[in-house]
Amino acid sequence: MNLVEESYKEKDTNKTKLISRIILVVIIVLVLAIIGIVVTIYYIDNSALKVYLNGNINNQLKDMLLIQEDGKIYIPIRDMASILNIQNYNGEYSNKSEDSTKCYIETTEEVANFTLQSNKIYKLYLNTTSSTGANYEYTYMDDVVISRNGKLYMTQDGMEKGFNASFSYDKEKNRIYIYTLDYLIQSYQNSVLEYGYTEIDSNFNNYKAVLNGMLVVKKDQYGVINAQTGETIIEPKYEKIEYMPTTGEFLITSNGKKGIMTASGNLKVQILYDEITLMDSDAGLLLAQRDGKYGVIDTNGNIKIYIEYDNIGIDITPYSNNNVKNKYILLDNLIPVQQDGKWGFFDKNGKQVVDFKYDSLGYRATTNKNAMNLLVIPNYNVMIVNQDNKYGIINSEGRELVRLILDDAYMYVSGGQTYYKMTYNNQELDIIEYLNMIDVSTGGTDTDTNSDSSNTALYE
Repeated sequence: MNLVEESYKEKDTNKTKLISRIILVVIIVLVLAIIGIVVTIYYIDNSALKVYLNGNINNQLKDMLLIQEDGKIYIPIRDMASILNIQNYNGEYSNKSEDSTKCYIETTEEVANFTLQSNKIYKLYLNTTSSTGANYEYTYMDDVVISRNGKLYMTQDGMEKGFNASFSYDKEKNRIYIYTLDYLIQSYQNSVLEYGYTEIDSNFNNYKAVLNGMLVVKKDQYGVINAQTGETIIEPKYEKIEYMPTTGEFLITSNGKKGIMTASGNLKVQILYDEITLMDSDAGLLLAQRDGKYGVIDTNGNIKIYIEYDNIGIDITPYSNNNVKNKYILLDNLIPVQQDGKWGFFDKNGKQVVDFKYDSLGYRATTNKNAMNLLVIPNYNVMIVNQDNKYGIINSEGRELVRLILDDAYMYVSGGQTYYKMTYNNQELDIIEYLNMIDVSTGGTDTDTNSDSSNTALYE
């Protein structure tokens, strides 16, 4: 082989090596690019918001959330209920309508009512009373219900309290975790057995304790433990323990007597009473019963009304159309107390403001077929009272705005409007017009000195 041929061969070899190097570099670049793309996609996917419902990703739920610039999260109430297979409706449960400013969700155990621009959730118990004996309870969200695109939205706090669920947001990982009450209870069943207990108590309100990291459990008797660690909070030595969701405390029963313990296991109300019922969480008042008599104590066990009366609180079931929810505190101030067949009133401070003189409270419709039972007129904060088959109207301080001279005082609904009427001397008078005349709508109680004699007779 001559020198020319060797030179060409060497050039071909170098060219082949160069091409191989270029191909290798291209392959390496492509591989690095692919790795970069995969890493980028993984990073983007991993940093994107993910919503987990009972451990599973739920994109439908993620798409319906409203996340504000300040980080506050809102959830559409009825859409959330539909995802959880909970019945849901517009309006209010106790006053059904298609009012889109209100909605409620309904399970087999309870109803939760939501109202636009309100942070108050009313809950009604359907099959049983609440843990403290009331047929309703209420709680407060950290913010009001808002409306967007014709839908009502609640905060995550509202979901926890209204839906009895756990809602947490890990900002660092951009993950939302939602767990329903049933899922949480089921997830702790085996742990409870490992801790040496036979079961989680199946009382519905006791289930709710898990939302605050506690479990009401049974061995031979009942106690309370930390759900995560099994640490004892209340020793298992009580005949019965009932969680009070609105206060986060426990109603305990020992030797047939009841008291209250805190979530840290400290005795707050002595075990002295036959029954204890939460009257109103805002007022911090409890109905106490002992030896067949009733009184009122506060949530620290201090006596507000001595335990010596025949009855406290009225039957409000006849007044469902009147939207009365609390049978223990009427007009947001008056506690109805009965003694020797007569009704009087104490205020929320425990001071008696009306003597025992009324035969009954409220009006029961009998003759007028259009008339409906009437107890209170909410917007005016007044109530109907009865003595010797005559009716009167009192305000939230117990003052009689209309003397006990009325033959009737009722409500009726026509054309979707509610009307309030009273009859006196065979005349039908409009209650609202009368209350406006004496300036009750603005909180006043003074009468109009220019009113005619027929109206003046109502309060003179």
